[in-house]
Amino acid sequence: MASSGGQTLDLQSVRKTYGSIVALDRLSLSVRAGEFLSILGPSGSGKSTALMVIAGFEQPDSGQILLGDRILNQLPPYRRNVGVVFQRYALFPHMSVAQNIAYPLRQRGLGRDEIKTRVARALDLVKMQGFETRSTEQLSGGQQQRVAIARAIVFEPSVLLMDEPMSALDRKLRQHMQLELKLLQRELGATVVLVTHDQEEAMSMSDRVALLNGGRLQQVGSPSDLYERPANAFVADFIGRTNFLPLVPGALNRIAGFGADLDGAVAPEQRLIAGMRVAGVRPENVVLSASDQPGEPCRVLEASFTGATRLLLVEASGHRLIAEVPAAEAWQPGQEARLKFRNGSIRLFESTFSKQAGDDHAR
Repeated sequence: MASSGGQTLDLQSVRKTYGSIVALDRLSLSVRAGEFLSILGPSGSGKSTALMVIAGFEQPDSGQILLGDRILNQLPPYRRNVGVVFQRYALFPHMSVAQNIAYPLRQRGLGRDEIKTRVARALDLVKMQGFETRSTEQLSGGQQQRVAIARAIVFEPSVLLMDEPMSALDRKLRQHMQLELKLLQRELGATVVLVTHDQEEAMSMSDRVALLNGGRLQQVGSPSDLYERPANAFVADFIGRTNFLPLVPGALNRIAGFGADLDGAVAPEQRLIAGMRVAGVRPENVVLSASDQPGEPCRVLEASFTGATRLLLVEASGHRLIAEVPAAEAWQPGQEARLKFRNGSIRLFESTFSKQAGDDHAR
């Protein structure tokens, strides 16, 4: 099965409603040929609706979906050349592994020899050789997932869509399958769109991540872009951990109650921006030192050992925040300390939550 590689996928101002509920609100998103892009978001963000619209199982109210230079809007699912791996795999229990994988090829009218060759190649790609005659009910969850992937790629789709395909697997197997899937995608040169609510999964597997909330695109970029340069407070809060601290109204870069300006701790491109109300800082950028050192006075309230690091709950000037420090720094509850933020680590936001958070709930 020689893949010709993936194609570009474009959503242009796609809107989808269910009665009064706006599931997708003029969503525009471009996926590059051969790219692994994850659509990430909380429950009700619209991510699954986006996948269903691309696959053709739902029709948008307005906007266009393009695969290469083809407009997909009016095409039925079987004519879109899009492979789909569902959350529950949707394998046929009355068919063998080989029959499941061959099903989309038979639907397309391929000859017996071509089907046999393609099924063998797909099984080889997902490391399931020797399972051809097994019933899918005899397979483990990870094996069922591999069969579902093989069925989705056997007809060489232009785009592979995956709807939370690893949510039913235990953590260790899920992490292993993430690596296997990324390796397979690179080998095929396929365009992959993964829908997930798991930020760790999206961040570890994707070339880019598109974060949705309330049916609207909050930010799209590389995993490091979203983590290090979040576009708004919703992104900062959803991706990883962020401490939010209120700024003094009308003052530039000063936290309410803190004795000093933030100075160099604010990201350079934000240091002169007026009108910001909230400072956001990641726990790993909160630095503690002895109580006789420079910095904001604070007290350790609780400590949790996590392996390579410790998570500390600290209180400073009436604000509680989380610090992540090396495990060798054995801070204990009740200790007094001084707190600083790493240079350039603070992002400033207009509010604690994105303006779009709390809008119409989507599916």
